[in-house]
Amino acid sequence: MKVLPFKIPKPEQEALVYQEDHEVVFYDQLHQHEEIQISFILKGSGTLVVGDSINTYHKNDILVIGGNVPHVFKSDVEASDMSIMYTLFFTKNAFGKEFFHISDMETAKDFFTNAAYGMKISEDHKKIVKIFKKLQYQSKIERIASLLKIINQIIAIEHAPLSSFIYGKKYTDDEGKRMRAVFEHAMENYHNQITLEEVADKANMTKNAFCRYFKKRTNKTFFQFLIEIRIENACKLLFRNKEMSIATVSELCGFQNITNFNRKFKELKGITPSQYRTQY
Repeated sequence: MKVLPFKIPKPEQEALVYQEDHEVVFYDQLHQHEEIQISFILKGSGTLVVGDSINTYHKNDILVIGGNVPHVFKSDVEASDMSIMYTLFFTKNAFGKEFFHISDMETAKDFFTNAAYGMKISEDHKKIVKIFKKLQYQSKIERIASLLKIINQIIAIEHAPLSSFIYGKKYTDDEGKRMRAVFEHAMENYHNQITLEEVADKANMTKNAFCRYFKKRTNKTFFQFLIEIRIENACKLLFRNKEMSIATVSELCGFQNITNFNRKFKELKGITPSQYRTQY
């Protein structure tokens, strides 16, 4: 298997990069890039890990991911046979070091502050969606104007953060590959019982060293992270399989007893699995 780089490079000569992804699944390796990413999900849904947090994404969501923030998309192939995403990549200094610091750009400060933790906009964003759908027909200078319009719209509407903690240092390539191995193992095997020994082995570390390493970079323990993955997958099953019992959902998502499942679900979602199924 080819070992992919953790830091994904973008064309150096372009201040603003427009990219369209038409895939069965989006790029599903944990990675980072220097550029801030603003994406529009035209089609598809799945799980998005940003920094320390597990999120879901759906059709018509607008997502903002800060520069050098580790993230990974896990497309849900059962929900859609195709995933389509339009993305703009740029850095804060893409148009010159002073561009976003001039007085006319004062309101953009909030955008860059919030972008560091990521943002998700899923309502009241029709104007942004319209702009994204025009990008493929625009010249490079028109796309720069569109980017500024998108930033202006994002500042003006409600959004939810994608993460609560971002590790303050850039991941080295080796660090990133180590965390990628751990994240992938958790996301692919959440339905099984995962021991500390096996996940530490994935990171090529002792158990104690791995616990310190993971907590420092995510502000949570590995098993807190694993529980969040299990609960997000439980939400998918509750939504999709109306006749499946809560006990079966619990078992399929790796919980050893339904009492623990119900408690953890309510801790993270604020409601019980049964209430979640009724509401959504």
